[in-house]
Amino acid sequence: MADRFYATGKRKTSIARVWMTPGAGQISVNQRPLEEYFGPETLKMLVEQPLDLANAKGRFNFYILASGGGIVGQAGAIRHGIAKALLEYDPACRAALKKAGFLTRDARKKERKKYGQKGARARYQYSKR
Repeated sequence: MADRFYATGKRKTSIARVWMTPGAGQISVNQRPLEEYFGPETLKMLVEQPLDLANAKGRFNFYILASGGGIVGQAGAIRHGIAKALLEYDPACRAALKKAGFLTRDARKKERKKYGQKGARARYQYSKR
């Protein structure tokens, strides 16, 4: 069995490359601690959701390189990557991770602006008179 597991997570335009090794539970994102990289507590909780579900909190160290998109998209990509890395380590936790929806790639992206319109769906104001 390997001592290092790799997975890629994606969300919107963000990509997270996740390396997982047995350790004390340290998570570093772009060479900074998780607490320092993500300000809001909700984003830290979002990233740690798969660990809580698989009872793996404090058992693994994560080295993560996140790029593209914003901070929320990166948090979602990291969550996806951590879930996939846990699956590489222990295929038995697949059912729980799948049921929670952590293994499914969130395919929602920003819709493009259309010509002759203000935005993706918004139209220019119509004046009858």
